[in-house]
Amino acid sequence: MAAPTVLSSLADRFARGDSIVSAWCGLPDPSVSATLAQEDFDAITLDMQHGPITLSEVIRAVPLINAAGKPAVARVPVGEFQNVSKLFDSGVSGVIAPMINTMEDARRFAAYAKYPPMGERSWGSYGGLGASGLDQNGYLGQANRFSLTFAMIETREALAIVDDILALPGIDALFVGPSDLSIALSNGARVDAAAREVDEAFKHVVARASAVNKPVALYCATAERAREGLAMGARFVTVMSDSSMLRAAARSALEITRG
Repeated sequence: MAAPTVLSSLADRFARGDSIVSAWCGLPDPSVSATLAQEDFDAITLDMQHGPITLSEVIRAVPLINAAGKPAVARVPVGEFQNVSKLFDSGVSGVIAPMINTMEDARRFAAYAKYPPMGERSWGSYGGLGASGLDQNGYLGQANRFSLTFAMIETREALAIVDDILALPGIDALFVGPSDLSIALSNGARVDAAAREVDEAFKHVVARASAVNKPVALYCATAERAREGLAMGARFVTVMSDSSMLRAAARSALEITRG
């Protein structure tokens, strides 16, 4: 049987100790993420929680991203675990679930993401099976390894049980949401994704995850912040967003044109 290709690349790179730099996409037209996949990003992340992109648009984008040789990662809206299996069926390599604040949240997320006996994912893969290079039983046997789950840590409640979340079979990685974490840590006083207490909490999460050899991801609104995230131990950083990149390029072009 052929070895899995793009679908396993994210898991394989984490296993080698690599760091991943991903684009972050929320614009709904699949050509946007397909265009970014042609650049030197290691992965493309599609955001259904806050961006206008919908499930159907993500599913249309995934094969274009995979065709460029890049793994696709998708974030679901809060609590929409029913779409986790569908995303893996479509060919994403990772799913991010926001606001994992209880062990029940984490267990439900893992159950939808993993095949038995680890989870309860039902059979029906189409894009994922085709992109894997495996036959049905080969895919079934390996999918739990390369279909990665990122549980988001962005509240005081999540920080308090981070070791328990990390210990749960079926949770492969953590993803720190710095803006919501800053709101939680400041008791609702402000949004400051680069606040000192956010950095301290992030380093704590990295230390706990590193102790069990699991990677931690970080959303970064700027390239500078992405570099800082990598320096703090992030193994997966998202750089800006498609809309912010578009605005930054427009401002730069206008500044040059107008002198």
